[in-house]
Amino acid sequence: MEVAVLPLQRTIAAEPGANLLDTLREHGIPVSYSCMAGRCGTCRCKVVGGKVIEAGPEQARAPMGAGDSVLACQATLVESCAIEIPEPDEIVVHPARIVKSTVVGLERVTHDIVRLRLALAKPLQFSPGQYATLQFAPDLSRPYSMACTDAANELEFHIRVVPDGRVTSYVASTLKLGDTVRVSGPMGTAYLRRKHEGSMICIAGGTGLAPVLSIVRGAIAAGMTNPIHLYFGVRSSADVYGTEWLDALKAEYPPLRSHIVVASSSEPAAKSGRAGVVTHAIDEDWKEMSGWRAYVAGSPLMVDAATLVLARKGIAREHIYADAFYPSGV
Repeated sequence: MEVAVLPLQRTIAAEPGANLLDTLREHGIPVSYSCMAGRCGTCRCKVVGGKVIEAGPEQARAPMGAGDSVLACQATLVESCAIEIPEPDEIVVHPARIVKSTVVGLERVTHDIVRLRLALAKPLQFSPGQYATLQFAPDLSRPYSMACTDAANELEFHIRVVPDGRVTSYVASTLKLGDTVRVSGPMGTAYLRRKHEGSMICIAGGTGLAPVLSIVRGAIAAGMTNPIHLYFGVRSSADVYGTEWLDALKAEYPPLRSHIVVASSSEPAAKSGRAGVVTHAIDEDWKEMSGWRAYVAGSPLMVDAATLVLARKGIAREHIYADAFYPSGV
């Protein structure tokens, strides 16, 4: 059985009953994906020939044929078919690896965010903005975005501690220096496009600052000179962190401008300099953004709202790169 992938003009082998997204990833097809649970819509593609079976979180199994739009993560291959994916922009494919690491840093940066640093036993190649799955114990694993580049054998992650969450409670109360963590990755397609020479906007909500820091650090490492406008939205002043990192990056990369936006604050301008909703701030600041590239990381609601604003300002949807952070309750 085969799957023809357009517009790449590639034909890949597939097994009956296999998941479409898994099959595309196994063959290094640069398809966008995020939640892998049928909620975010990031992996949407079109059936051009043949049929697949789609079963979403709230729908029964249904055959989808030519012309139908499907979510690759929810589609099952049942016969040879042809699939059209959004045309990729600057394809980067890193081989997925599983690497052992050791905890070398555990630091509270806010009341509910832990900065985790891991020393790798072997190098892990990835692009700025990607993420990996961290396995702390056999039944305790969760995906997190890197906040660094792959220049050194150390990774940095920002983990929000979820009340009653199994994984995050373990990180906050049980994980200690010297413990072993298994790192699987990289994953994600919201990575830095190094060939782009125009303006960039990076929008982070909460721990979405991690991949945004990775992207800015990657731009510096690549010798880029693009104007970068970074917007960091948080709920309250108590949730603001990383200001010293942003200041250091601005000193190293003069084209960087950062804006911290606090939704509700009893300390107006104390730490934020600006009150309101981050997407409203962007809407107020910019009239025309055609030709820009956008990187968005945060909650699904923020990502969706930012995508609408950016598209209305003229950024092509295929140039808005986003990995929404879906809470797992663990």
